Parts: sequence; C-alpha cells; structure tokens
Amino acid sequence: MDFSNQTVLVTGANRGLGRVFAQELVRRGAKVYGGARRPESVVDDGVIPVRLDVTDDASVAAVAKELGDTTIVVNNAGVLVAGDDVDSIKAEFEVNFYGLVRTTDAFAPILKANGGGVVVNVLSILSFVGKAQWRGYAASKAAGWSFTKSAREALREQGTRVVAVHAGFIDTDMVSDITAPKITPMDVVSQVLQAIQNGDDEVLADDRTRSVKAALAF
Repeated sequence: MDFSNQTVLVTGANRGLGRVFAQELVRRGAKVYGGARRPESVVDDGVIPVRLDVTDDASVAAVAKELGDTTIVVNNAGVLVAGDDVDSIKAEFEVNFYGLVRTTDAFAPILKANGGGVVVNVLSILSFVGKAQWRGYAASKAAGWSFTKSAREALREQGTRVVAVHAGFIDTDMVSDITAPKITPMDVVSQVLQAIQNGDDEVLADDRTRSVKAALAF
C-alpha cells in the first residue's frame, strides 16, 4: 500500500503512540487527521487537527460526516485510570471499548464508499490476560479484542480489513512510572504499517506479547 494515496484518521493523536502514528504517516505522504478532545493540542506539522471525543456519540457522528475522504482509521485513543471502583472501570470502557465501537461503526460506511480501507484497533497484551491492579483496563481491552474479531467478520464483505494491535508496555506517558522493559512507539507504528502493507490482521509487537498469545488454549 502506498500511504501517499491514503487519508488517515488517528484518534488520540496529540500524545504518545497516536502522535507517533500521525507523524510517521505524514512522513510517508498520507493526509492525516489528528483527532483529540482538544484539537489545539495537535501541533505537529502536516497533521490536521480535528475535535473528537470518542466518548460522545454526537462528536463521533459529526467528525464522520466531516471526514468523508477517510480510507484508514487508527483507533488509538485509550485511557488507563487504574482505579478499583466501578466509576473508574466505566471511564476506561467509555474510551477503550465504546469509543472503539463508536468510531468503527461511524466510519465503516465511509470506508466502504472509499473502496474498503482499513481499521486499526490498538489493544494490549492485557487483551489476553488479566491483572488485578488494572482489571478495568484489561477487561476493556479484552472486550475490544472480541469486538475487533466481530468487526473483522462483519466488514470483510465490504472490503474493509480490521487489524488488531497487541503490545506490552510502550514507552509513553501512560506507563512512565513503571520500571519494566518497554517497546518504543516507533517500533509499534512501523510494525503496524508493515502489517497494513502485508495484508496481516494482527500485530503482536513484542516477544512477551507473542509468548502470551501463543500460550492461549484457543
């Protein structure tokens, strides 16, 4: 795939992994919309700021109506609240799961009209395993993985590919206080863009994620 012929929406494009996605896609010649709740925080050259709140139906619908030339959607927006109460878990699901569903459903007809396109869903190694201290985050990512598989089946007929991205710790602000081996955002982005070019449906971005996925019973 020649990314210079693509128009890409990256959600959560103002920081972390999303920002690197947007920067690299611009470097490869794509037209890039950078979605963020505060569009003024999207400051990279070549990235077109877009006001987008993935937790709000009206916001997602308005952006989908505006960005009719989109051919690739990178569902990157995510939060790690790490609270143990129900409200914290709800907040994680609103972004990590329901935001994924809203954006995918809103843009599926646009991708179809533009020839099929690609949806990239940024998930986690915690799609496969639970962690007590991040139980809400892990549950939201597991739900996202299940939705991704269903969306892949549902959108296959219209020619839309749905790519699942799983990684352990990525070196971003989200896990800056964690001392553990981390993969760089650029490494993840490079693997994802290569997967799109190869026609792959899944990215297992690091050794730990690959070993955990391989150990699943199904």
